[in-house]
Amino acid sequence: MVLLVAVGVFHMRRNASAEDYFVSGRNMGRWHIGLSVVATDVGGGFSIGLGGLGFAMGLSGSWMLFTGLIGAWLAAVLLIPRVYALGSAQRLLTFPQLFGHFYDGRVALVAGIISVVGYLGFTSSQILAGAKLASAAVVGLDLHTALVVMGAIAIVYTALGGMSAVIHTDTVQWVVLLAGLIFVALPLSWQAVGGWEAISATLAPELLALDHVRPVQLLNWAITIVPIWFVGMTLYQRIYASRSEREARQAWFIAGLFEWPVMAFLGVVLGLLARVAAEQGMFTALFPLGAGGMDPEIGLPLLLRTILPVGLMGVVLAAYFSAILSTADSCLMAASGNLLTDIVLRKRQDMPVKHQLRLSQVFTLVLGLVALVLAGTMENVLTLMLHSYAFMVSGLLVPLVAAVFLGQRHAPAALASMVVGGGTTLALTTLAVPLPLGLDANIFGIVASALCFTTVVRLVPGRAAAIPAP
Repeated sequence: MVLLVAVGVFHMRRNASAEDYFVSGRNMGRWHIGLSVVATDVGGGFSIGLGGLGFAMGLSGSWMLFTGLIGAWLAAVLLIPRVYALGSAQRLLTFPQLFGHFYDGRVALVAGIISVVGYLGFTSSQILAGAKLASAAVVGLDLHTALVVMGAIAIVYTALGGMSAVIHTDTVQWVVLLAGLIFVALPLSWQAVGGWEAISATLAPELLALDHVRPVQLLNWAITIVPIWFVGMTLYQRIYASRSEREARQAWFIAGLFEWPVMAFLGVVLGLLARVAAEQGMFTALFPLGAGGMDPEIGLPLLLRTILPVGLMGVVLAAYFSAILSTADSCLMAASGNLLTDIVLRKRQDMPVKHQLRLSQVFTLVLGLVALVLAGTMENVLTLMLHSYAFMVSGLLVPLVAAVFLGQRHAPAALASMVVGGGTTLALTTLAVPLPLGLDANIFGIVASALCFTTVVRLVPGRAAAIPAP
């Protein structure tokens, strides 16, 4: 963590403009970008959320990240060729600026607000993931203290160094994560629970199968996770930061392969081993009711706390903290970029570069503190992540598809569809409305957004203009 802050200070001295701060001078290679993308995407969802899925539903939980592979490869083939050249020519820094190009300033403003809110929630989920891991794994460390420590580290080095610090630390964090899990956590956990014979004897057969998942669950994951690869601010920052379109596309192919099968199966297998340990009674002193009485998301931290000796415990915790921080910093950068570029500076483009850079750091710090407070009010990491995803997807997907893929520029329709789509998902989620067939609220938000866009285009035909996609 000390080294991460040092990286932030180093890049703070090298950043000369807001472009350096938010898109790393547009000169990053495919491996840095690819590893940064996958490190950002798996983060706390991998370390805590995916481990919880493995604990609760077994190997079938890996299909959640299969949707990440699909999203990454679709974006590489369909999206990047359409937006990279435009981003480079227009010197774009954020995703909502793309909406400003296709529609108008009002649409870009609303898109910026949606993105800020969504990424604040996502940043909070990562801080909460780190705090859960630390408090469950370290004896005597309470959740509140862990929240403050994790939040402070992520906020400080991100605010100091910007995107260059984020991408360079992501690469290091990814290497630490992969090495710690493959060479320490996985073999020691496997040995501690008694190997394959003990695993197969302890677990129900469906937990070891790949078809122990309902089709509606696969649909809910797909409709939430695949579209985020098309509307995620963190991903557009990395597209703009790539030195060429070709390297950006290669980076997305790299990220997809690391999402599934590598990270997907590592995450659920470790969660599954925690389930075996719980069924064997390793955690009886803390949870007398066994696996059924536990929060699935703390099973893996408890397993590590139980089986790992001092020293190796530190290595594995460093690996998990790396994954969590690599997502928290990227989401915080996204929210900060949206707030500065799409909301505050939309009518103040003449602000001196030095002032923009300092304001960027201030906004990153303030938003980080807000995310830290929000994390203290939440309980479930995966739920908070998916709700944040859904809010952004349901508000931003339809106007993006209309402009980029259908060549349809209609600012009033885009504005209305964003408000209706995001509002529908937010209302259904907040009010906990029972939905038919167990469908996710995001599906209804996207449908409402599409219907709204189509209706407004038909009601206001004079404002519509069909143009070729770039």
